[in-house]
Amino acid sequence: MIIAVDGPAAAGKGTLSRRIAETYGFHHLDTGLTYRATAKALLDAGLPLDDERVAADVALRIDLGGLDRDVLSAHDIGEAASKIAVMPAVRRALVEAQRQFASREPGTVLDGRDIGTIVCPDAKVKFYVTASPEIRARRRYDEILGKGGEAVLEDIFDDVRKRDERDMGRADSPLRPADDAHLLDTSEMSIEAAFMAARGIIDAAMMK
Repeated sequence: MIIAVDGPAAAGKGTLSRRIAETYGFHHLDTGLTYRATAKALLDAGLPLDDERVAADVALRIDLGGLDRDVLSAHDIGEAASKIAVMPAVRRALVEAQRQFASREPGTVLDGRDIGTIVCPDAKVKFYVTASPEIRARRRYDEILGKGGEAVLEDIFDDVRKRDERDMGRADSPLRPADDAHLLDTSEMSIEAAFMAARGIIDAAMMK
């Protein structure tokens, strides 16, 4: 069984996806980390970020079982990932790896921006998790401060808007909800409420 969870940054899709995977005993993959892992490998090797052939070659060798969220969450890695994520050859390489991951038994939960539309269009259940830009910026701001970091809320809000524009406006695999996706707007919804809503949909799908 494949469950696809898409949505913009800081909407809660990662937290929701991990909770679903844990509850049902499924494998989980944050597909955004595959782009970050590719970017980190390029940075570590001193390779250029603007050579699509080189980036795609590195993407083909990424181990999806060794993705360290804490390491890959670094800001410079995120900036580098945004540059290679628009390269069609890199996307093709990583999408194929993500599809292979999705075939694992007894089931998988993949979260990202093009899971229900491109990576796994035949997923049994699809969710599109979203929230207002203001709410998502505030969550990211609180997260950074909670870890002892420093941040300016207005700067984070600008970053969120720019990232949305980039993700939704790109020609290859733009961020958008699949036609058959269930919408979960977490602007005024706790993660527990979102999980319970998702669980009801998943349980119903598993009985069909």
